[in-house]
Amino acid sequence: MAMLCHLLSFVGLLGVPIGNILGPLVIWLVKKDQDPFVDATGKEVLNFQITATIYGIICGLLVFVVIGLFLLPVLIIAVVVLTIIGALKANEGILYRYPFTIRFLK
Repeated sequence: MAMLCHLLSFVGLLGVPIGNILGPLVIWLVKKDQDPFVDATGKEVLNFQITATIYGIICGLLVFVVIGLFLLPVLIIAVVVLTIIGALKANEGILYRYPFTIRFLK
């Protein structure tokens, strides 16, 4: 379930508005009381996806001053790569701490 929590953040790439947050949120809310690992993983994934969304909005605004055209693809690639790494670590039973993440949920 922890790995699924990471992978459901890809729902946002399918065009579902804030799907990158809603997918992991559903798994976390359903399973957080049953498994402490899923609870910790869910919080980490949600923190990362909320932070990535904020960074995406900032990059979107920076498109108007051209630098966002370069930063947005870098952000998308970083989010995809880090999410895959997190899913692989969760499959091994290791809690993955995303870099550059604002910790909203503790």
